[in-house]
Formats: sequence, structure tokens, C-alpha cells
Amino acid sequence: DRVLVRIKDLTLEKADEEVWVRGRIHTSRAKGKQCFLVLRQQQFNIQALVAVGQHASKQMVKFAANITKESIVDIQGVVRKAYQKIGSCTQQDVELHVQRIYVISSAEPRLPLQLDDAVRPEVEGEEDGRATVNQDTRLDNRIIDLRTSTSQAVFCLQSGICQLFRETLIRKGFVEIQTPKIISAASEGGANVFTVSYFKTSAYLAQSPQLYKQMCICADFEKVFCIGPVFRAEDSNTHRHLTEFVGLDIEMAFNYHYHEVVDEIADTLVQIFKGLQERFQTEIQTVSKQFPCEPFKFLEPTLRLEYREGVAMLREAGVEMGDEEDLSTPNEKLLGRLVKEKYDTDFYILDKYPLAVRPFYTMPDPANAKTSNSYDMFMRGEEILSGAQRIHDPQLLTERAKHHGIDLEKIKAYIDSFRFGAPPHAGGGIGLERVTMLYLGLHNVRQTSMFPRDPKRLTP
Repeated sequence: DRVLVRIKDLTLEKADEEVWVRGRIHTSRAKGKQCFLVLRQQQFNIQALVAVGQHASKQMVKFAANITKESIVDIQGVVRKAYQKIGSCTQQDVELHVQRIYVISSAEPRLPLQLDDAVRPEVEGEEDGRATVNQDTRLDNRIIDLRTSTSQAVFCLQSGICQLFRETLIRKGFVEIQTPKIISAASEGGANVFTVSYFKTSAYLAQSPQLYKQMCICADFEKVFCIGPVFRAEDSNTHRHLTEFVGLDIEMAFNYHYHEVVDEIADTLVQIFKGLQERFQTEIQTVSKQFPCEPFKFLEPTLRLEYREGVAMLREAGVEMGDEEDLSTPNEKLLGRLVKEKYDTDFYILDKYPLAVRPFYTMPDPANAKTSNSYDMFMRGEEILSGAQRIHDPQLLTERAKHHGIDLEKIKAYIDSFRFGAPPHAGGGIGLERVTMLYLGLHNVRQTSMFPRDPKRLTP
């Protein structure tokens, strides 16, 4: 007959009510005839007091003090107003006076890492000599690390990004689709693909839903999006690369100009940023306690610069680079800082990339043979979306594929899909983990991947 109450709902309004609560034992501290417990649910916790008296014996106090950390318990108690604010808990104005306690699942006494160490800001740990937990230890023991208030907040916010992405696009008239992840040819025409055994032949894990999104546009769906895994066999051991990540992909037919699509994607991201500010302040504040960061800034409408303008800003800052040279990671970050100084925004679009640095299916700029109708979007100086108008003419597509040295037989089905009438269209792919990382100002994408995969990690 227990009706369990959420810890986050235990406020002054519940004072003097008798409640049942399930949670994990975060800490316990015995003091004479009393035992203080901190009970945790996700990113919320409350102090619980077991004291000798009408409802608790000495044996019960001793029993409570000996429950191992991280054990799951059910507690019956009365919500009482705290004599002074409890700074170590999220529920600072009330505490729980325990009447009964049941151990639902007991944890082993030895933990691979201490949760208090795992949520301590690194600078704070360095200053007073207290332990902090390094990244490999966290990832090797990911189940424990995911229990921290910071991790709980990160992945609640990440769930919110997916929810807002889906909500916004459905409101805009998009259709959600699911595309194959096992494909017959490298979707981007490159070598960075995972080969898998497929009966008597070989197949590949999809680098992108790119080709299938376009096929749906050719099939008159007009506006589509998908959320799903993307695989990249790149031996990149950086702070922002994963071999498997979640792609938020958009494709859309347009009427007159590909900027119709650019504006739609940018507005979708702006709606996500606004939604996060409105709905996820608790999570943002929880993460910032461990990883302090300036609030994310964006403009409405979104700032759009041409690639040549970005290059000019970099050259003015002393960078030497060619007109058709792609942006290196350091130059991306520098340009992000320059844009922030000049325009006071963490989010912007770079348009009209050199044709030489874009994939074979990118539409050349009709006004300039060296540039293309393509664009990237950036958060805090790092790319989170790469997109372009796609070539929808099979003859031009064939020419561009040959230019890139792609085996035409392997992409025959893709090229053929444009032979029966295809509308002009454009789109882009967004990395979910990068958006989460950069919005929160975190320093490694592995912090925003629940079970990250990179060239050196395949478990847990």
C-alpha cells in the first residue's frame, strides 16, 4: 500500500506530512543516538534523520548506519521543516524524520569510485588535495558514474534536445523517417566506414542517413527528419570525435533558394536553445556547479557569415590560409572567439564553403565555380552541423562523383533515384552529443555520450 513520493516534490508544502520515499543511500553518518542519511534520486537528494524515540530503537539507528552506500531503500517518514538550510542537499528547507526503513537492494560495501569525488570540480580538488575521478575510471565504471547528479542532469537535458528537435520539426510539417544503418556502399564516398560481414558479401555501417533522406525527398515527402546512430571509422582520438554518435538529420525540398532550408534549420536550433532555457534550468544549474560556464548566447535571427568573411576575420587576426583551404580545428575555435567578440553570439552559420572541401553531392554555386551552396553551423567555435544543397540533376551528380573518384556502380541506386524528377533540396546533419557538450560548455564529448565508442573504447 506504499505510495512512493519523489524527492524533488518534498518541499515546505509537504511539511508534517507522512510519506514513503524510495532512493539510494548516498551517505550515512552516525552521531550518538542519531543517524543522518542522505537519500538520493537522480539529481535530487534529501537529509533523513533516524533518531532513538517513539519510532526508532537503538538497534534501528545502528541498522541504518550500517546500510552500505548506494543501497536502495524504502523509507517511511514525516517531512519536517529544517532548523537551518541544509546546504549539502537539493531539498534544503526540509528533512525526513524516519519511522521505518526497508532495504530493497543492498550494494556491495566497496565502490569502484566515490560519487562525492565524481561530482567535485577539478579545480576545487586540486586546491585542497581531495580526490577527483579521471575520465577512464568514470567510463570503466559508467553505471556508477551515471548516477552522479551531474550525469543525471546532462542526460536529462540531452533527452530534452531530442524532444525539442522532434516537437519543433513536427510543428513545422516535417515527417519523421527511419533509414537503414546497414548499406551496400560508403554513403559519403570515403574510406572511413566500418565493414561488416553480410551473408556471402560485405556491407557497411552507415556514415550518414544522407542518401536515404534524399530518396525520400525524391519520393515527394518534402520535409523529413530522423534521429539515429551514425558510424564513422575515423581513428580520431580527440575531445569531440566518436566512432558512433546520434545524428539529428534534416532534409527539405525548397521553392526558390537553399537559404529557405538554412533558415529553417537555424530556427529549429534556436527553438531548441530557447526550450532548454525555459524547461531545463535545474539541469543547467546542476551541471554548472561542477563545470562552471557562461550561459549560451544566440541571436534571433541567427548570424550568417560567408566563408570568405570568416577567412578575412582570421587573416586580420594573423592567420595565414588560402581561399579554398578548409578550417582547421584551431582556426574554427579562433573564429568562434572572434565572432563572439564582434557579434556577442555563441551560435552562427558559415555559408558558401569552397567546393573543393565538400562531398561529391554538394551543389556548386552557380555564380562562382570555386564555391558551393553549402554551410556549417557552429556552437562556441566548434562545428555541430554540416549541410548543403544537394545536386538533384543525375548528369551533374555523375560528373561530380567521377571527379571525386567514386565507383559509379556502387552508388547507382542513389543516382538513379534522381532520374524520375527530383525537386531542389538541401539539409544537414547535427551531432547530438556535440550539441549537448557545447551548450553546457563541457570539455569532452564522452561526457555527453552515455556509453561512448571511440577508437580505443568498445566497452562497457
